[in-house]
Amino acid sequence: MKDILFLAKTNKEVKNILNAKEVLVDMVRRREDKFNVGLMDTISIPALKENYRMIINVNGKLDYIKIDEKEASLKICKITGKTKHKKGTQISLFDGRNIITDNDQYKVGDSLLIELPKQNIKEFIKLDKNSTVLLVGGKHLGTIAIIEDIKDNMIKCKAKDLVFETSKKYAFVVGNEKTILRIEK
Repeated sequence: MKDILFLAKTNKEVKNILNAKEVLVDMVRRREDKFNVGLMDTISIPALKENYRMIINVNGKLDYIKIDEKEASLKICKITGKTKHKKGTQISLFDGRNIITDNDQYKVGDSLLIELPKQNIKEFIKLDKNSTVLLVGGKHLGTIAIIEDIKDNMIKCKAKDLVFETSKKYAFVVGNEKTILRIEK
């Protein structure tokens, strides 16, 4: 609120805003001033009618973009784990969420578009050729690229006129052919 969004000048102002229950993070009211906001999280301030999404810029720093109200209730989450559960398959997401589903088509590395705060799965985005990815690690951190080829744990990507290889674990799938949600300034 203070260092990135510049909505307050002091920590006291931030605490006053939070105590007035004016801030939603991923559509849940937050009052803790030390609450961490991470990649793809949405920050909504209903009193100002403003919504923001946290992204990684090409310098590797957390940054924000303004988004409209429809997009504020949607979030792209990368699948980091998958286990069997007595009620179905449990999908673990990169931000700590767990979703139990009957669908077995989801794989680690793919992404889900979920509706907040209910965590309903709106869309499935597969890590495959021609998928659009946001690189969240390595030399090309913050770059949005299109996958040209996948071999073992390496992917070959193309961003503008640059073709390069990077580790598969750095790929955060954000769309097929183009991004599903707005993640660029």
